[in-house]
Amino acid sequence: MPSAKVLEQKKQMVADLVDCLNNSVAGVVVDYKGITVADDTKLRKELREAGVKYTVVKNTLLGLAAKSAGLDDITNVLEGTTAIAISPEDQTAAARILQKYADASKGKFSIKSGYLDGKVIDLAMIESLAKLPSRDILLATVCNAFNAPIAAFARVIQAVVDKGGEAAPAEEMAPAEEAPAQEAAAPAEEAPAETPAE
Repeated sequence: MPSAKVLEQKKQMVADLVDCLNNSVAGVVVDYKGITVADDTKLRKELREAGVKYTVVKNTLLGLAAKSAGLDDITNVLEGTTAIAISPEDQTAAARILQKYADASKGKFSIKSGYLDGKVIDLAMIESLAKLPSRDILLATVCNAFNAPIAAFARVIQAVVDKGGEAAPAEEMAPAEEAPAQEAAAPAEEAPAETPAE
């Protein structure tokens, strides 16, 4: 039977896991048994750079944490070697990186399950997430889509301002050209008035 100290450590580990699960947008559970040390080091570095926390965990502890976090369906796959990648901000990062390693390992390293926004998702959904670009790229794409009309509008306004100096004299000249025509018409109207006076 484990000592009180060991039990307290395990309780703390479960509590930490629950906190990570509750404060994340996505996570992926994997079976890492076939990964080499070199690949594991490379994988951990890539996940860390993407802001994803990767932890090797005991199935019983992850099972308890998953139940506490409302992710009960994850417990169905908790056997063998297990690690979990938890992403606090990017919904696609963990799936994208881990799916790449799973595809390259040819069955030695495999994805077991995952969750997105507090709900357990199937392997097909994880594969779909893996095909999406990163959160930063998605945000940049959306921003570009919003900025394109604004940038086009700004260019049109700038073109009007730039050409405003050239267009103004042309507009000022138009009334000047009309003025002589009006002046010419005025004497013509006066001329008949002078004829009867003679």
